[in-house]
Amino acid sequence: MDIVEESSYLLFFLLFPLILSFKPKISYLIQALISFLFLILSLLLINQNFYGIFEFKTGIDFLTFSFKIDKLSLFFIGLIFLLSIATSIFSITYTDEFKNRKILTAIYNVFIISMVFVVISNNVLTFLTFWELMSVLSFFLVIFDYKKEENLKAGIIYLFMTHLGTGFILLSFILLYLYTGSLNFNDFHKVFLPENIKFLVFIFSLIGFGAKAGLFPLHFWLPKAHPVAPSNVSALMSGVMIKTAVYMLIRFYFDFLDSFPVNYGYIVLFIGSLTAIYGILYAYVQIDIKKLLAYSSMENIGIIFIAMGLSLIFKSNNISLLLGISFIAMLFHTLNHTVFKGLLFLGAGSILYKTHTKNMEELGGLIKVMPKTGLLFLIGILGITALPPFNGFVSEWLIYQSLLFGSKLNYEFISFTIPIFASILALTGAFALGAFTKLFGVSFLGIGRTDKVSHASEVDKFMLLGKSILAVLVVILGLFPFIPIYYLDYVLQNICGISIYNNIFYSSGLLLVAGDYDFGRIAPFGLAIAGILVFLVIYFFTRVYNAKIREYETWACGLDDTNLTNKAQYSATGFSQPIRRILGFLYKTKEELNFDGKKYFLPKKVYKINIEDIIEYFVSKLVWVVIEMFLKIRYYIQPGIIHVYIAYIIITLIAFILFIVGK
Repeated sequence: MDIVEESSYLLFFLLFPLILSFKPKISYLIQALISFLFLILSLLLINQNFYGIFEFKTGIDFLTFSFKIDKLSLFFIGLIFLLSIATSIFSITYTDEFKNRKILTAIYNVFIISMVFVVISNNVLTFLTFWELMSVLSFFLVIFDYKKEENLKAGIIYLFMTHLGTGFILLSFILLYLYTGSLNFNDFHKVFLPENIKFLVFIFSLIGFGAKAGLFPLHFWLPKAHPVAPSNVSALMSGVMIKTAVYMLIRFYFDFLDSFPVNYGYIVLFIGSLTAIYGILYAYVQIDIKKLLAYSSMENIGIIFIAMGLSLIFKSNNISLLLGISFIAMLFHTLNHTVFKGLLFLGAGSILYKTHTKNMEELGGLIKVMPKTGLLFLIGILGITALPPFNGFVSEWLIYQSLLFGSKLNYEFISFTIPIFASILALTGAFALGAFTKLFGVSFLGIGRTDKVSHASEVDKFMLLGKSILAVLVVILGLFPFIPIYYLDYVLQNICGISIYNNIFYSSGLLLVAGDYDFGRIAPFGLAIAGILVFLVIYFFTRVYNAKIREYETWACGLDDTNLTNKAQYSATGFSQPIRRILGFLYKTKEELNFDGKKYFLPKKVYKINIEDIIEYFVSKLVWVVIEMFLKIRYYIQPGIIHVYIAYIIITLIAFILFIVGK
């Protein structure tokens, strides 16, 4: 069996769920099974050091579809199929209420295929073809419920930003083409570029892919598009689509560019830090569950770019061990974010499916009517807030270790500045804990604020199974980090030519220590056992050993059934008010107090608050200034007077005659 025939079989398996899109339930089930098989295949190929290039020529000379499969692309393929397993199982019943669900199923399947082909593309034309396909399909998914004005506006902003990014990506490819004479990614490997051109490639690629990733200040499409898309699509967009930008930047900075000054790493580190803190501060004040999760995705992308910036700094200074730790931390957090953010978006979809609202102020007490969803959602929160021994803790711990090691290096500027970024990351973590405490407390604890909660019930087995797969991974990746890091070390060898697995794991992988620097060491499994023991001790003394127990409703300000009302509970708006007031300069806030009708012979007060992204506000103002200038110029050029148009014709004829005479 030759390569072409093998590729045809693989392509058929990828397209098989699409062919069955007219039967949505069967299509989603087949997609989950095929995704599982491709995930296993990806892991096996990484372990076997697989490398292959496949080319398919067309009738057009310059148009050749070229694909490369190596360890880095296999890792990202694995991410796509890993999340696809969970979202596809979840979608079997989640999409029942959607109109035109057959069309949704078809677009969903092609969207997954497009992301796979993006990460295996090996020349410019192939990449741009599938990058554009991925962008257009995600646009259609964002505006799937096109009758809602909010969806259309979000889709237009997303489409504009993604094509703005594509323009900068194209500029970076043009520069590489001018100095290599080739459109093939293999010819870009370690290309020699003048320093000024290299910097332009660096900046253009950072802007282009940063727009897709949601980097500050190109992020404002993200909290608009993700909340309005179907929740299974939101999980894919946040969990893996924005990671395709991370994949390509790794290609650019660790594969295409040969060497670069340390300043490049500082630029990425600075933008990553700004993205992380800005994203979580805006997540903290949201009352829309999916918008909070979208801003949290921005925060986690920032954390990934902090690790990327550190990797570039250590690479430029040839510090191999720290390069390896920060690079693996970057990939590990990419994996972790895929898992826990996919879980949380599917959890948000379950809430929306049963209550028909994303507004936390209309929820409360969901843990009573949706206990299994509540537990799974809590596991996702424990992962995303980096609490031990869950998966987010290990990757963020490695990033902290990289930052702390950097402060001890014999490079004055690095040792002076790195602790500042460590402080920003710590502050980000604190706000993340607060934001998700609010999300879980207001939504799941206390008593229901509206009838939407009392009418809700637990979701079905398929939606629970899809979330359970990711919840189990949140625990496994945290307790046994040596399993994913074993595979990530292969990717590190592929891209950076070094291996650090044996430097950081001891005691059969149960003890994780950051190499020769040894600032700290952790045993995730030991932390879990210690946590269980502490819980048992507390339980014994509070429940068994002569304890006097007073029971109150959770998240209810200490009130009990005699005086508790839904108005007396913490609200999402009230929870975030102190931070919103203290950091008011960061938010574009509009507050209204209206008197709507009467209650008990007194005016009924209705408080409304709207928080607009300050970057979006200034961008919209700038856009309107440009539009107004354009309209004024157009007014003078096209005043609607026939004599002016006759003058244009005469001037054009004279110019044409002069041109002919000149020849």
